[in-house]
Amino acid sequence: MWMMVMFDLPTVTKTDQKAATRFRNFLLDEGFEMSQFSVYMRFCAGTPQVEARIGRIRSNLPKRGKVQILTFTDRQYQTMVCFETRTKQEPAAKYEQFKLF
Repeated sequence: MWMMVMFDLPTVTKTDQKAATRFRNFLLDEGFEMSQFSVYMRFCAGTPQVEARIGRIRSNLPKRGKVQILTFTDRQYQTMVCFETRTKQEPAAKYEQFKLF
């Protein structure tokens, strides 16, 4: 399962800038990777891990701004069409879940 965190945080004052930087750094520390500016993604093993991450994000939200979280399956992620400088790019490497017997 994938998590996408999208946010629009104010950066008008120094306090706002520090809060936005603190939130971005929190996402990086949690293992998210920047997909685009203000859009971060992370692979999660399943719904329990997603719910735990959402709880951690909720407890680290800045006081102002808008944060949205979207979850989708690995199969849906693989259908994403990406372009960079008018050249089609393949989505990031696929994560495989470990199977224990």
